Amino acid sequence: MTLTVELSGLELFGHHGAEADERRRGQLFVFDVFLDVPDEALSDRIEDAVDYREVVRSVREVSGRPFHLLEALSAAVAQELLDRFPAERVRVRVRKPEVVLDAPVQHAAVTCELTR
Repeated sequence: MTLTVELSGLELFGHHGAEADERRRGQLFVFDVFLDVPDEALSDRIEDAVDYREVVRSVREVSGRPFHLLEALSAAVAQELLDRFPAERVRVRVRKPEVVLDAPVQHAAVTCELTR
């Protein structure tokens, strides 16, 4: 059995980007987080499960540091979650909805997946 804890659309303001102006003014980033957790979570006890509040705190903590690239940001968040929680696999998608390109796009995104 695979149990996946999912937090979708976590919106955090951050100072990330390849351009100095992006890092200075900051912008919205949207995180989708997936953690494959062990069967112990079936005990129905929060002590045996992944606490969503702690996941949000972890993402916010990592996202509070400036990154130049979404790749580095998504990998840092994924590594923090894998280090901190009893997950066998972690997948983190970071979307940048305010990306400015030569053509209109809904968002730029990077997904990092790590396995224990």
